Amino acid sequence: MQHPQQDQIALTIQQPWAELILRGIKSIEVRSVPVGMRTTIYLYTSQKLSSIPAATVAIRDSGINVAELPQGNIVGTVEIVDCQPCLREDAKAACVPWKLMKGQFSWNLANPQRCQPPLKADHIPYGMWFYPFKSNESKSKNEY
Repeated sequence: MQHPQQDQIALTIQQPWAELILRGIKSIEVRSVPVGMRTTIYLYTSQKLSSIPAATVAIRDSGINVAELPQGNIVGTVEIVDCQPCLREDAKAACVPWKLMKGQFSWNLANPQRCQPPLKADHIPYGMWFYPFKSNESKSKNEY
């Protein structure tokens, strides 16, 4: 990734989930809301490591060194290619147990690309979605 794209939106996600997406291990992001866009987005890592037990299992099973995980940066891009209600068979690709997925939505992800080095956002996040390299004042939340 050479130059930041001003019109590209970022998804805020905790570690180790962002790292697992970038490694191609996690190809489904589980969220409580569906997503309508089908496009490439930035992955922004929050300052907080995920505290759910499944994160600890994923860290162990993937051999992730938590001390080396970037936090508070744009760490890469990924394409959202589909979205549907979660299915039991999505659990492996989501890296979480099925019980955490019931009633949620599977965002299918593809083509992860790592930023080397991670990018510092020009604008701080203010929720799940934000524009890291331009003001978000003109964008309606209904457009996501």
